[in-house]
Amino acid sequence: MTKRDVLIVGAGIAGPALAYWLSQHGYRPTVVEHARQLRSGGSAIVVKGPAIPVAERMGILPQLRGLATRNRSLTLLDPGGRRILQLPLTSDEAPTVEVTRADLSEVLHQSAQPKAEFLFDDTVTALDQDGGGVDVTFRRSAPRRFDLVVGADGMHSTVRRLVFGPERQFVSDLGLYGATVPLEPDAIEDPNEMTMLTVPNRMLVVHPSRTTPLAIFTFRAAQLAPHDRKNIALHKQTVADAYADVRWRAPELVAAYLDHPAPFFDPLTTVRMPSWSRGRVVLLGDAAGATALLGDGSSIAMAGAYALADELAAHPGDHARAFAAYESRLRREVGPRQRRVGLISRLMVPRTRPGLVVRNTVARAVSRTSRIAAREAANR
Repeated sequence: MTKRDVLIVGAGIAGPALAYWLSQHGYRPTVVEHARQLRSGGSAIVVKGPAIPVAERMGILPQLRGLATRNRSLTLLDPGGRRILQLPLTSDEAPTVEVTRADLSEVLHQSAQPKAEFLFDDTVTALDQDGGGVDVTFRRSAPRRFDLVVGADGMHSTVRRLVFGPERQFVSDLGLYGATVPLEPDAIEDPNEMTMLTVPNRMLVVHPSRTTPLAIFTFRAAQLAPHDRKNIALHKQTVADAYADVRWRAPELVAAYLDHPAPFFDPLTTVRMPSWSRGRVVLLGDAAGATALLGDGSSIAMAGAYALADELAAHPGDHARAFAAYESRLRREVGPRQRRVGLISRLMVPRTRPGLVVRNTVARAVSRTSRIAAREAANR
């Protein structure tokens, strides 16, 4: 390539991470984001597995550890709100770190910003590619031409829709919904404890996060809600109906959800595509292979950003080979996760009381194994 201009659509996790690594390899990345600024709040995510060495190479791991949530344990409750058991989640020595999605996004943005152009409150509306590049039409900015375009714009990717086809062709519904709402700081008793209540078809979690606790609703609805991402009233009614007969703190937490002006709500889905690239356009992160419920989408996004930049640097001037090599590397991470997501969804949110008993039995076994491993490590 005589030019090295790359447009990255999406400034969440994958986009800034890719911008950082592309700039390290001599590319000129531009990141466009439809939101007016980096998003605040958001659920906690765990940086783990393939993302840890990426964070180390970026030099941001100490910063992430400084921003870690205070969550150290998970307490399971029975349907009446009584404690069943407590599972340790992490420690200061663990090779993982839990941070809010907003904090991770901010750290990645700060790392990429010195060498990347960021365009907020804008998005792409058309992509027209030929053998030499991609002509991009923006909603606000003047049209520009880039050598490559990367869709890092999440589950509901605009780039994927424009280049590969409608979302319904690639998205598989798990039959579950996810909803979250921020809570007041005094809504939690122990800032180190995440609490989970599960009844058939519904799970309710209170997460301490770092500064703003969250209520997390994961459930199957009696009737599937029409897929309308902008119908907040419908989202609120769906959550209220789903938890109408749930005990413990459900009435209080549902009330917080109903009172919030814009709580989060989305079906939990996976994205499966036969190919992640077409011509000079490639997908990254959730846009390419989202897997709900496993909690490692951000880690896969960071690993994918590193792999994509690495393969582009290894195959200068041959984006087709670079895209194929990147996809081969990342499918080894994404494929096994997508194959087990159905089983995990049934284990996490059982449909029946017997299923709930099985889930709790598995949790007790995990707890015993963790305690034994901790004792053996301490005695070495």
